[in-house]
Amino acid sequence: MGKVPKKRSMADKHDVGLPGVSRSKAINKRKDTLLKEYKQKGKSSKFIDRRFGEYDTNMAPEDKILQRFAMERQRNHDKKDVYNLNEEEELTHYGQSLAEMEKFNDNVNSDDESEEKGLLSAELTASHFGGGGLLRRKTSGDQEGGEEGAPRAKSRQELIEELIQKSKQEKRDRQVQKEESQELTEKLDHDWKNIQALMVKKIPRAERVEEEKPKLEQYDMMVRELVFEMKAQPSEKLKTPEQVAREEREKLQKLEADRLRRMMGDQVVESSQSQTHMSADDLNDGFILDKDDQKTLSYQSEQESEDEETQQEEEETSAQPILSKEELKAQQEAAKAELPYTFTAPESLSDLKDLLQGHTPDNQRIIVARTQKSNHASLAVGNKLKLQKLLGFLLEYVEDLATRSPPELTTIDKLIPELYTLCQMFPEAACKTMQSILGDAGHSTEEVLEVKGHLPFPTLDMIVYLKLTALLFPTSDFRHPVTTPALLYISQALTKCPVRSLQDVTTGLVLCCLAVEYVSFSKRFLPELINFLAGTLHLAVISWCRPSGLQGSAAICWCCQTLSPARAGARRAFHCLRPQHLELKNNLDKDHHRLTCLSTCLDLVKRCCLLYKDLMSFSHIFQPIRTLLSKHLSAQALPDPLKELHSEILEIISGVPAARSRLVLEKKKPIPLKLLTPKIVEILDYGKKRGSNREERERERLKHKYKKEFKGALREIRKDTRFLAREKLNEVMDRDSERKKKVRELFGSLATQEGEWKALKRRKNK
Repeated sequence: MGKVPKKRSMADKHDVGLPGVSRSKAINKRKDTLLKEYKQKGKSSKFIDRRFGEYDTNMAPEDKILQRFAMERQRNHDKKDVYNLNEEEELTHYGQSLAEMEKFNDNVNSDDESEEKGLLSAELTASHFGGGGLLRRKTSGDQEGGEEGAPRAKSRQELIEELIQKSKQEKRDRQVQKEESQELTEKLDHDWKNIQALMVKKIPRAERVEEEKPKLEQYDMMVRELVFEMKAQPSEKLKTPEQVAREEREKLQKLEADRLRRMMGDQVVESSQSQTHMSADDLNDGFILDKDDQKTLSYQSEQESEDEETQQEEEETSAQPILSKEELKAQQEAAKAELPYTFTAPESLSDLKDLLQGHTPDNQRIIVARTQKSNHASLAVGNKLKLQKLLGFLLEYVEDLATRSPPELTTIDKLIPELYTLCQMFPEAACKTMQSILGDAGHSTEEVLEVKGHLPFPTLDMIVYLKLTALLFPTSDFRHPVTTPALLYISQALTKCPVRSLQDVTTGLVLCCLAVEYVSFSKRFLPELINFLAGTLHLAVISWCRPSGLQGSAAICWCCQTLSPARAGARRAFHCLRPQHLELKNNLDKDHHRLTCLSTCLDLVKRCCLLYKDLMSFSHIFQPIRTLLSKHLSAQALPDPLKELHSEILEIISGVPAARSRLVLEKKKPIPLKLLTPKIVEILDYGKKRGSNREERERERLKHKYKKEFKGALREIRKDTRFLAREKLNEVMDRDSERKKKVRELFGSLATQEGEWKALKRRKNK
């Protein structure tokens, strides 16, 4: 029979099921480890040998000593010898050692001193430093030899005099030698100049062979060109709009003051600055010194200074030319006829009309420009509102000019630049003003359309506003708060306004010109434009060959009545006529105007063809016009300019290929439906979800172990923190109890002393 294994005790399994025992063991373990570390924290009563290799049993004692010595030297070198020079290092200067170099300062020798300055003789050294035997005390042996016949030693004074004489003699010798060498040098130079001419051999110019200079490379040529290239000069500082406006106003105020002075008969001094010569050394600081300015420095009295000032004023007045009465009168008349240079901003439309009344178009533009400069928005607080009002008044004034008989279109043309300037300064105000004008026109057309069922063509003032809109605002935007309503207004007019007279045709063509101008950049397709031009060409066809769809009151025959179109075109040149105030007296004028409108219509059709030739539906859009021009409107009865336009339009329409294709469904590979494959997961270990393969199961196991260890570590940290908190609280309570005990003892001793003092006091009182 086999041995029965002994049962393991519950205490060996971490005291499972015995919480009190496990808790007491954990507390005891913390007291042995954590509590001791806490009590020893910050204390250094224990000596620890921290020398290198002290506890390393693998190192020999000699190795430990050598390593400690090296570390000690390294530590001392790093800390103490940071700024000291190491004895082993040798410093050099230009390759020579500083220790071996001589340390003396050589002064620059003069011409009178010898090159051997600084060398001391043995006698001088002995006399000054006591190194020789001349001045030493004689010994007993020397005294005996001297008595026998040796020469007497020289005294110190004699030696010094001898040295002085030697130095003077050497100086004289050096001077003589220097003079001799100078004379020899001059003689040699003179002889060399005499024989130099004999040594030079002159070759005739005819026999000279010019050496070919090497050609410069492209890089060298560019370098030489860059040397002579003009360098950039510093430009003046750019001025802000406020500074420019301020300077303009000051200039206008000065000119206005001069004009008023001329009107009053005063003479205006014109300062003419003559161009003077400027030297290369001129500092350009305005300082000029003449002969009269070279005065000596002296003090003068107040009376003398006043006399000089009066004399200068008299000289200035005498220098001015004196004008006669007739010249002054002519000057006054010219000043009165001249326009003022400063104007106040008008407060109403009537003020603006009074300001511009009676002036030519050019003068009206100048007045508006000077008013704008005199009342710039940056010069005062209320000028911005004044200029905004001026913009509205100018637009109303433009309407007034367009409604006059005859309309003053030249004045409107002159005022457009000033309107553009104000529009750029105040875009929001200009936008609101034009929106209100277009909105009022749109509301009025709607009311007329509801009452009459049709609309009259716009008047000249509205056409001028539409033209101003194209000039002041961008027409290429996809959507704009001003140009978009204006384009809609043009489209509505071309659609809703019936053509009943030649004047309506002219107005419609003007609107077509504006529409083409609006869409010239964006190339936006306007079906109303093409429809009106096609209808106009239908009206130009003779009645018996006109298509059947246009018989009615609106169909106006444009054929000439008195003479052929060729003769009418030959009699007069084509020119643009105004849409209103057509005064056609005879049939010749009417025929000429009809041909002018037909020429304008064909030109617009040509421009539209060039504009829309990139569209996919170009051939379908212009097919009716092509049929009309080729079959019904013959070019034989037209003048030569119209024949050219007729042929060019047909060439453009026929030259554009018909780029169309059948509608075919796009061939694509059919997209299969998404099939969802079920995911099979193996479930083991009492309902716990595990991975399908080995790596996932190992990952799940490690994650589970990590979570378990993490929770256990957190639990132990919390228990350690609670244990330390209890110990700290016990220490605080012990200190408090000890302090309270000492306080009670002190109070008891004080009470005893006070009782004894009172008893002694009572005994004394008895």
